[in-house]
Amino acid sequence: MSDELTSELRELAAEGEMLPALSGAEIRGRALRRRRRRRTTLAVAGGFAAAGLALALVLNLGGGTDQRPAPAASPTGTPSLPAVPDATVDLSRRVISVAGRELPLSSGSEWTPTGTGRMTVTAKESVKVMPGSVAGIKGDYHLKVPWVIEFSASDGTANYIAGLTYDEKAPGDYDRTTGWIGLRQADAKWLYGQLSPGSVIDVEGTAPTDTPTARSTSTPPTALPGAGAGAGAGSGTSGG
Repeated sequence: MSDELTSELRELAAEGEMLPALSGAEIRGRALRRRRRRRTTLAVAGGFAAAGLALALVLNLGGGTDQRPAPAASPTGTPSLPAVPDATVDLSRRVISVAGRELPLSSGSEWTPTGTGRMTVTAKESVKVMPGSVAGIKGDYHLKVPWVIEFSASDGTANYIAGLTYDEKAPGDYDRTTGWIGLRQADAKWLYGQLSPGSVIDVEGTAPTDTPTARSTSTPPTALPGAGAGAGAGSGTSGG
């Protein structure tokens, strides 16, 4: 293609330097031949372009060997809970580990065991009025429980951690609750400031069997600090 165009340009340059020695019919014939050559050149160039486009389409449709990998699928579903919990409850050792500290605890007895698994804190209350049955007291009694941290399992089962005001000797020594986790008041208050709704708690192990001495010591009193008869014993105040 380049040689033909060069040749035609040279002919035009030569014709411009000298007077035409051809008749009108010969000049028209030469112009006709030039038009035919241009058409042939354009047709050949179009053929190359069409062939290139067809090859590109074949490669894009998977006909080539150099195929690009499909983009990775976007992750779906709800985010999982963090691998490391904010607090770990070890029922067998009677401790809860939080921020490098171990706090002694008292959990449910062998008759009312504490549920295990991964839990999430759902609410907090600095004081909560609870039925006396949480302390194993029969009758229409209520008591005020301080520094209450409520948490739930994935199936909706709820439990809580709070200050065990009526028996501060129990945490770390024996289990006397009806399934919730009791701490000394000072420890319960500190933990209340460490955990918030959304915090993750792992409850692991099994509470050891109490000794007869521990069971006799843990007999619930008939009257509890802050307790009163009926529903009018007081009301909880929201904290956090």
